[in-house]
Amino acid sequence: MEQRLEFVVRWSKHDASMAELCRQFGISRKSGYYWLAQYRADGVDGLKSHSRAAHHHPNAISDEVCAAVLRAKAAHPSWGPKKLGLLPGEPEHIRADWPVASTRGAILARAGLTVPRRRRRHVPPRTQPFGSVEQSNDTWCADFKGWFRTADGARCEPLTISDAYSRLLLRCQAMRHGTSSELVRPLFEATFREYGLPRRMRTDNGPPFASLGAGGLSALSIWWIKLGILPERIDPGSPSQNGRHERMHRTLEEATARPPAMTVRAQQRRFDVFRQHYNTERPHEALQQQPPMSCWQPSPRAYPRRLQEPAYSDAAAVRRVRHNGTIKWRGDLIYVHPQLVGEPVGILETTAGWLVRYGPIDLGWIDVVHTCLRRPVRRRRQPHLGEDAG
Repeated sequence: MEQRLEFVVRWSKHDASMAELCRQFGISRKSGYYWLAQYRADGVDGLKSHSRAAHHHPNAISDEVCAAVLRAKAAHPSWGPKKLGLLPGEPEHIRADWPVASTRGAILARAGLTVPRRRRRHVPPRTQPFGSVEQSNDTWCADFKGWFRTADGARCEPLTISDAYSRLLLRCQAMRHGTSSELVRPLFEATFREYGLPRRMRTDNGPPFASLGAGGLSALSIWWIKLGILPERIDPGSPSQNGRHERMHRTLEEATARPPAMTVRAQQRRFDVFRQHYNTERPHEALQQQPPMSCWQPSPRAYPRRLQEPAYSDAAAVRRVRHNGTIKWRGDLIYVHPQLVGEPVGILETTAGWLVRYGPIDLGWIDVVHTCLRRPVRRRRQPHLGEDAG
């Protein structure tokens, strides 16, 4: 800057010709005339270095398209750039110039509409049990969203049920009087009647889904087995094994409970609006940006009129659980489970001993010495005699 100013001052004093000045300053005559022109046009400010970037890029996103992206964000504040699409009624030329997700993200960032997230470490991906989920109703996920209080101080603990394949949110019900099996079962029954039966139900290890009894069975999971539904429980303290459902919970909380509604009834109305929006409008990245309803198929298994008791193979000895939760085996009373009173259990001879099962669930091996069941130590059931291990 000082050299440019000295060059202009010496030229204005006519101390030397342009060619001589340019040789002294080590520049071409073209550069010399350029800086003179800059000084005459803008004064000393004209001698400052300026960006050589073009004032306008021919491929830049137009202001109209940027405004359309911001309108889409205003209509869906909780959506990220991947999910944002054109709003109905936008002009055709904006539709033709609609930018890709990364450009939409840059537009939102320039407008200050993005919040940077703290990068978190994630556990390695788990392929089971979702590796066998190949169509709707293979596995449903159920859980209670963490409880919170509405603005009037009432406790609200939502029960959520979703389909693991399509991510369809089948039910989101605000619970305020507890989460016992007696209160939860009618909600599951209504869901089964509306959508049909799944093959498996994936839950955590808390009540009313499981208990500390043999096989972890609860009254609710016993009812599922009689409906032909296999209970699947994640490992204790491992919510990532039910990650699809847990991720939905975060979206549910952001959209409906920050801040909570005034009353539980008003909160339920928010849940209903969210479920409709989540199932039919909100794109899902794992579904190629399609809403869950586009991938959902009704279950061919309708809710039965009568419950069926579990069936066992001819190799199994069947015993019915007595009123005190025991079965009689070779002259001894073996304590099994109080929830199974009146239910048939099968006893299979395995390489590890006599295995007691209720339907597909292993309850334990008979301990004749202590007249009780020893809990299974492995997840996979032992093959009984006469049955292929595979």
